[in-house]
Amino acid sequence: MKVLVSDKMGEEGLEIFRKAEGIELDVKTGLKPEELKEIIGQYHGLAIRSATKVTKEIIDAATNLKVVGRAGIGLDNVDIPAATQKGIAVMNTPGGNTVTTAEHAIAMMMALTRNIPKATATMKQGLWEKKSLQGRELFNKTLGLIGFGNIGSIVANRAQGLKMQVIIADPNVTPEHIRKAGFESVSLEELYRRADYITIHVPKLESTTNLLNKKTFEMMKKGVMIINCARGGIINEDDLYDAIVSGKVAGAALDVFAKEPPGDIPLLKLDQVIATPHLGASTEEAQTNVAVAVANQIVAYLTQNTVINAVNVPSVTGELLKKLQPYLYLGERIGKMHTFMSDGPIKEIKIEYAGNFLDLDLKPVTLAALQGILTPIATYEVNFVNAMALAKDMGIKISETSSQESDHYINLIRITVVYENKTNLIAGTIFGKDDARIIRINKFRLEVVPDGYLSLIHNKDVPGAIGSIGTCLGNHGINIGKMTVGREDDGDRNIIFIKTDTPVSEAVSQEIKNLDKVHSIINFSL
Repeated sequence: MKVLVSDKMGEEGLEIFRKAEGIELDVKTGLKPEELKEIIGQYHGLAIRSATKVTKEIIDAATNLKVVGRAGIGLDNVDIPAATQKGIAVMNTPGGNTVTTAEHAIAMMMALTRNIPKATATMKQGLWEKKSLQGRELFNKTLGLIGFGNIGSIVANRAQGLKMQVIIADPNVTPEHIRKAGFESVSLEELYRRADYITIHVPKLESTTNLLNKKTFEMMKKGVMIINCARGGIINEDDLYDAIVSGKVAGAALDVFAKEPPGDIPLLKLDQVIATPHLGASTEEAQTNVAVAVANQIVAYLTQNTVINAVNVPSVTGELLKKLQPYLYLGERIGKMHTFMSDGPIKEIKIEYAGNFLDLDLKPVTLAALQGILTPIATYEVNFVNAMALAKDMGIKISETSSQESDHYINLIRITVVYENKTNLIAGTIFGKDDARIIRINKFRLEVVPDGYLSLIHNKDVPGAIGSIGTCLGNHGINIGKMTVGREDDGDRNIIFIKTDTPVSEAVSQEIKNLDKVHSIINFSL
């Protein structure tokens, strides 16, 4: 088996590859995309950091590739759907650099507070600007953390040691869990109003892009300081510039940017901004940890078919994986659908298996479902290894039950998500060998293929309702590929699932929602 290391990696990790029986190692760093595309077909394993971009074009050319291993957490540079479709396992090394990143956030906060970068620069110019560089104390200041995952929780712990007052906003973690950890749970709006410092510890998702913007800056205390060592794009950089120039924000410490390298942007010209070139995970200890971890994971996968820390493959043997594949797919799709119907922090997830599953170990299916549910809301990369632990960290109760009875189906997976004031149920089954179907959503019974651009619409069960929706879509040139209608057994509503050839835009969604016979619409893609 041949392994290519295409980014700079710790020598300790390279030695593991060199000593592994049956592994042939090539180290070729700094490859251009076309150069990587030309040679990738030779390799069974690819070890990367952040520089190599594993695009769909690279994956299409990777005729022998079985595994991509990232020495680090983030996988923004890997096309995971393309890899999954081709049967390539994608692994990362969660935990290898969480302490390092948390410490960098604390270091950036302290450097910003005490004007250390500017003081150093002026000293090297032969100046002694003591009066103009007066800072402030962290003692008794309020630190607002957005996100309470692994990194955020470490930052909170370190800040508590500095005698700061720590408040936390994370809509996906129960207030009880935050309180048990010794911190105060608040809403984002309250955090903006109270915090002297704000640090960000959430992934970049559609819901977190431009999370800090003109509107939220206006809600903050005058003189607040902002620290971001998470992901670029979570802060609107133009709005941050305006907030600093106006005096609303006293300063910002940034390790990440919407575009990296950011180039000559106005924000970096401000004296109130300090910056580092994405150094959050750049320590000797962290790089050794992740290099060793990714080498061991790739070797185990190629030589023993053992899966560790994969984000798209469960931790099972290859033979069992083949048998479980249809159920893994169904469980993950049900989980993803739940995220689009979410209603605040999750208190409990109930997973029920009913019918004949051929005595298979269904634990990986549970993990696939959890991955589907937690990935959009977790503050950490979710995979089959850490899904259970993350759910526990978020204060979510997980229950699994099995029975031989499954109503009218040979097998049935039923997943219920419990919120504070609401419960959602989605059930699905496998027809034949691998034909996945959603057959129930709450009270509505229907049959849906969980794939493509989908719209879930609640409407009145009266003549003309479905026609008005179809007319609206047609007026905007959106073709309906498939439509399924489910009726409420004891009510006056329908549920409509529409699969379209192209996405339904926000403007079209609003137009449908404004129709007299429509209650609500949710758009998503699976």
